[in-house]
Amino acid sequence: MTVGRALYGRRAECEVLDRLLSEVKQDRGASVVLRGESGVGKTALLDYLAGKASALRTYRVSGVESEIELAYASLQQLCAPMLDHLDRLPEPQRDALRGAFGLDERAPPDRLLVGLATLTLLSEVAAARPLLCLVDDFQWLDRASAQALAFAARRLVADPIGLVFAVRVPDDGYQHNDSEYRPGEIELAGLPELVVGGLGDRDARSLLASVVPGPLDERVRERILAESRGNPLALLELPGELTPPELAGGYDLPGGRPPVSRTSRIERGYLRRFDGLAPQTRQLLLVAAAEPLGDPALLRRAASRLALPADAAAPAEAAGLITVGTRVRFAHPLVRSAVYRSAAPAQRRQAHLALAEATDRLTDPDRRAWHLAAATAVPEESVAQDLEHSAQRAKSRGGAAAAAAFLQRAAELTPDLRRRGERALAAAQAAGEAGAPAAANDLLAMAQLSPLDRLQQARCERLRAQLVFYRSRGSDAPDLLLQAAQRLAPLDAAMARETYLEALLAAMCTGAGQPHPEVGVRAVAAAARTVPVEPGSQQAADLLLDGLSTQFTQGFPQAVPTLRRALEVSGAGRAGLTLVCLACSLVAMELWEDTAWLNLLEREVRVARQTGTLSMLPVALDYLASYHIQAGDFTAAAAFNDESVALDAAIRVSPPPYSPLMLAAWRGDQQTTAQLTRFGIQDASPRGEGSALVLTEYAAAVLDNGLGRYSSALAAAERAITGDVLVARSWTLTELVEAAAREGRRDVGEQALEQLAERTQASGTQWALGSEARSRALLSEGPPAEELYREAIDRFGHCRMNAHLARAHLVYGEWLRRENRRQDAREHLRRAHDMLTAMGAEAFGERARNELLATGEAVRKRSADTVSDLTPQEALIASRARDGRTNHEIGAELFISPRTVEWHLRKVFTKLAINSRRDLREAVLDTKVGGARIPPQTGSSS
Repeated sequence: MTVGRALYGRRAECEVLDRLLSEVKQDRGASVVLRGESGVGKTALLDYLAGKASALRTYRVSGVESEIELAYASLQQLCAPMLDHLDRLPEPQRDALRGAFGLDERAPPDRLLVGLATLTLLSEVAAARPLLCLVDDFQWLDRASAQALAFAARRLVADPIGLVFAVRVPDDGYQHNDSEYRPGEIELAGLPELVVGGLGDRDARSLLASVVPGPLDERVRERILAESRGNPLALLELPGELTPPELAGGYDLPGGRPPVSRTSRIERGYLRRFDGLAPQTRQLLLVAAAEPLGDPALLRRAASRLALPADAAAPAEAAGLITVGTRVRFAHPLVRSAVYRSAAPAQRRQAHLALAEATDRLTDPDRRAWHLAAATAVPEESVAQDLEHSAQRAKSRGGAAAAAAFLQRAAELTPDLRRRGERALAAAQAAGEAGAPAAANDLLAMAQLSPLDRLQQARCERLRAQLVFYRSRGSDAPDLLLQAAQRLAPLDAAMARETYLEALLAAMCTGAGQPHPEVGVRAVAAAARTVPVEPGSQQAADLLLDGLSTQFTQGFPQAVPTLRRALEVSGAGRAGLTLVCLACSLVAMELWEDTAWLNLLEREVRVARQTGTLSMLPVALDYLASYHIQAGDFTAAAAFNDESVALDAAIRVSPPPYSPLMLAAWRGDQQTTAQLTRFGIQDASPRGEGSALVLTEYAAAVLDNGLGRYSSALAAAERAITGDVLVARSWTLTELVEAAAREGRRDVGEQALEQLAERTQASGTQWALGSEARSRALLSEGPPAEELYREAIDRFGHCRMNAHLARAHLVYGEWLRRENRRQDAREHLRRAHDMLTAMGAEAFGERARNELLATGEAVRKRSADTVSDLTPQEALIASRARDGRTNHEIGAELFISPRTVEWHLRKVFTKLAINSRRDLREAVLDTKVGGARIPPQTGSSS
């Protein structure tokens, strides 16, 4: 594609890159993914971009296959010239990068916090001069670096930063189990993409003519063009396979040989040049291919240990295979791979041994250990110990995948079979934490080939069950976890109880709504009660397991004291976003403890953001959004949902779909509810994830009650209460009573009310008793009904559940109208209409409007606000600014750069016609902006 500095046939691609540069120069962030097969010209386009970016600060890094297991290796190379700006970052972010880069010993940094720190660092560097970062061979980046850079790329809004990724996709000769495999697809999904294809016929012919100045037989030309399919590197290299007579006359063409991929043909061309070099030069090239850093000093030290002459590289440079300057660079990544793969195993081991001996054991112990491992052909305990130490360091930097790779190789090199099994089991655990279930299962199989003791065997069984649940949340997970817990019980009681809790939660997730689950909640709960616990234990996990197992074996009222104690212990204990914390938040919802629900989650979310323990944050945000739905603050709920979705891009922990579905239902949005319901069912049904199916029925009941489709609401609610799902059963009973009352199914309503009252009386909170009073009123008549309606309104008025308060006004107003008390009805219907439309519950609001019209009162439909509407993101940023947060603090909480915060605030000021933060604070005292409330600061008591 290139001759000198010219580019053939890339006008459209260059225009895209020129526009990206223009965006960056105008103080706007931009990113693009160049995707194409090997040799198609991605690197040449990066060269073009670098040449055009003289006004920008430009940094460049290339992924190397041999470094793919070293966590943050590529990110550290890219950021190394920027580390003088590190002290400008907020302390948690600064510490996260220092820990990730191994600059000091710290607890494992969360991958999301490293991504945020990367974004902030790039933003700080770009503040003085626009910044361009070029990443070649993205498919070979270690996963941690890839996630951090992709995280930053998705948040480039108002920072003068350009991020360009070049990703190799397989050509037609690439073999992979997944026909849809695309390197970098997961990490870079959703970013702007530029597919770099082959050159057109005219440009391909021009490029071929430029590299074959002599006679070229027409048949040979057409064959080269056909085989290259416009691939520029193939056009440059394939003619080199032919002799001048073959080029001129087409004699002795290898037409009988089987077709091979273009990549293989190109590699073969490079190998022809490589094979023509002297043995010492070939050996030096092999050492360079095995050394991923491109460090010329390290290459010279390794060459010296092999007694290679100082000028050994010169012939390779003359052949156009390598350049040795301030960095060691191969002419193309295929040169490196061709050289390394063509070497015999003994030659590779010799190269790695030289590199290990040349690598400082103090400053770079992990690469030294990795090279030693590659140089070792037989089990060697000292090498295995070095790898084990490297795994510990990798894990401390948040590199679970790197830890798994080190431990796997350590296990392979361990001579003692028992010790090998221990290391393989540790490697499997690390692979599971890294989100690599297939690798974890392979390592478990490796571990089980060793003579494990009973506890290790039980741990293997537990990990295998956990992998099944985390991978698919399938219906077979509870049984596997239960078996593991039973096997652990006589060996490690504490671990057994943890596993029983996992089994119980898995059974609630998968068995709910299933007619005949293989292992139901009650079976797991009964088994869990057989495991001894330390007398008087006040550990939240122990209390939680005892309370939940009591609930499902003896009943809800009997479990309430223990579950409430679990909430108290969890709330008073050390903050940390764990499985136990999330389970406690579910228990708070189950007990109608709205204050504990909010306080627990706000604390955990706040601490998670501050410390960077963010891997479970999407689930916590989903639960927090659910709270705000019940509280009638749909704007806050939408903002938390948006934040949860944004986090998915960094760690691919898909946020639960529950609160978006509930929000759509409460809003009366039929189309979105239907879409999310279809998605939820399609996603959950193959796995037998019953809880998702139950929650879709609850959402349908809410939607249909809002729309006045009581028959459908009744059917959905009856389906929803068949399963043992925390929260869903209690909430659905209130929907069932309302639908049954409106359908004249008093028997169904009274049966549901009886179940509801058993729970609400045991709970005793204002929310619970208000729900009971409203439901009982719907099935009552005369003065007792009115007294119950008034009690419901009073109790909801003393808690935070405004959505339920609004609905209490609605059903009371409807009752008053049927009693022909129109004047009294208007008061409550007007209040319900105002509250419901303000929060965005359009279906319930329209129901109130129709009732008002029936009383003879004229009511206009609420018109949509226009310019003054704040988006959920803007509303959330406005609330933080109103509460005194700085741009850096807001950016750290919402995973955006400080400059992006400033950009959003300027839009907020324009929409609200104000000029400063002080004006903002005064403007939102009424808490209404564009008909939607600006949510309070997370952690406030408002």
